[in-house]
Amino acid sequence: MASKLLIITVFVFDLIAFGLAVAAEQRRSIATIQTDSEKNYNYCVYDSDISTGMGVGAFLFLLASQALIMVASRCFCCGKPLSPGGSRAWAVILFIICWLFFLIAEICLLAGSVRNAYHTKYRTIFGENPPSCQTVRKGVFAAGAAFIFFTTIVSEFYYIFYSKARESFQPYGGETGVGMGTYK
Repeated sequence: MASKLLIITVFVFDLIAFGLAVAAEQRRSIATIQTDSEKNYNYCVYDSDISTGMGVGAFLFLLASQALIMVASRCFCCGKPLSPGGSRAWAVILFIICWLFFLIAEICLLAGSVRNAYHTKYRTIFGENPPSCQTVRKGVFAAGAAFIFFTTIVSEFYYIFYSKARESFQPYGGETGVGMGTYK
């Protein structure tokens, strides 16, 4: 049977990652164009940079939950073989989907955090076009949160099906060959 403690721990880590990603989306940096006191040039002023830390936190919690699942399931490559059947087939399919969703979520969170931390430093002379105050696009952290949600569901089902396939495996009863008996 699948470890309930592992399932709960992974769920809590994913829930924290989801909450941090949603919070990062709500608190992403916003820039405004300011003019200096002598009105010689324009420059960008950014508000709080807290969403970068939240995005990195979500990245790390999701990474930890994925690592726990993969260590517990031996990443499908070590240990005794899985029994053939529906559980193994679902485990293989969900393993691939789980990694796909995980990579998309991590890319969104990492790209959002890096972009949110970047602040333009240049100024423009008065009368020129205003500076480009670049910020992270709306929805990058939200996309990361959505894929965290998908990863949570798929990784939990992956582990459950993997555990079913692992436990139902019955090794052959000790003979080295099938049908090899003594003939007289």
